[in-house]
Amino acid sequence: MPGKMTGNEYRTTIVCIDSYQESEPRGRVYNASLDGGEAFESLMQFLLRMESLLDEMKFPQSFTARREFAPAAGPLDAVSGDGERRGKLATFTVKILFRQNASWQGCVTWLERGKEESFRSALELVFLMDSAISASMQSGKLRASS
Repeated sequence: MPGKMTGNEYRTTIVCIDSYQESEPRGRVYNASLDGGEAFESLMQFLLRMESLLDEMKFPQSFTARREFAPAAGPLDAVSGDGERRGKLATFTVKILFRQNASWQGCVTWLERGKEESFRSALELVFLMDSAISASMQSGKLRASS
C-alpha cells in the first residue's frame, strides 16, 4: 500500500476476540486500509500484525522513523458486513495516536460495555483488554472458548 493513509477511519482498528484460553487471545483485526479482516492466533501475532499495519500505513509514524512526504490516499470504498466485525467474546476499537518510546499510545474502547480507556504502552493495552475479558468471564457472561 503506497503512501501515508489519512483520515479518521485509518486511526481506528477493530479488534475482535473470538476465543481466550489460558490468557491467549485469538481473533481478527479490521482497518480501513485492509481488504477484509486479518486473523491472529496469539498475542504475539496480534502485536506483530498491529505494528506491521502501522508501518504499512505510515500512521502514526514511529517516533524514530525518518519522515517523508507521501501522496494522499485515494477515496475509500464503503465497508459492508459490520456483523462479522464483532468478536465472539469481546470487541474493541483501538486508536493508536502515537508511537513513542518503542511502544504505542492511544485509547481503547470496549464496545460491548461502551467503556473507553487511554493506554501509554502496548503492554498497558494488553492489560486493559485482558481485564475486560477476564471480568466478563468471571461474571459468567462470557465463555473462555468458542
